[in-house]
Amino acid sequence: MGPVGLVEPRSRRQPFAAVQLRQDDAEGRLYNMVGFQTKMTHPEQRRVFRMIPGLDRAEFVRLGSLHRNTYVNAPDLLLPSLQVAARRSLFLAGQIVGVEGYVESAAMGMLAGLNAVRLLRGEPMAVPPRTTALGSLLAYVTERGRKGFQPMNANYGLFPPLPRALRGREKKLALAERGLDDIRRWRDGLAGVASGAASVA
Repeated sequence: MGPVGLVEPRSRRQPFAAVQLRQDDAEGRLYNMVGFQTKMTHPEQRRVFRMIPGLDRAEFVRLGSLHRNTYVNAPDLLLPSLQVAARRSLFLAGQIVGVEGYVESAAMGMLAGLNAVRLLRGEPMAVPPRTTALGSLLAYVTERGRKGFQPMNANYGLFPPLPRALRGREKKLALAERGLDDIRRWRDGLAGVASGAASVA
């Protein structure tokens, strides 16, 4: 709700807060108030939301509710392969491993599926390099001994530091280039193991 970069056209001042409305139907008659998960009762939501300029006569067809993510204590339960440590034939995937975001959840599913196939083929488990987005998030999620574990999404703060100090865009580009180089080498190594296993079979 931060009004960063927004100016109220009449007063030319920055507002205290801003509400983002996202179109929710093809006709443009239904809009979603982005980020309004709340524990307020429905009558109280209607009262408070009608105080927002422009929404005083709005019809609220669906009101907010607080959603809660369910996740395991991954640092205690999971290996970096996404196997349950106490039962290695069982893999967890998606949001339940303690990641936030659609892409992150899908990536965990992809990795769990890849490793389930590798387990069936008798191949070593695949764990992406820590210098990659997936590898750094996986390291955070499965790092042993973490206290007060909370879900996380992929972000630059999880990457290991670069050999030299950089800032801003230059730092992000260097992290991305290193990650891409490392994931290509990792991918090529996995392909080599798979082709070697196929030729033995």
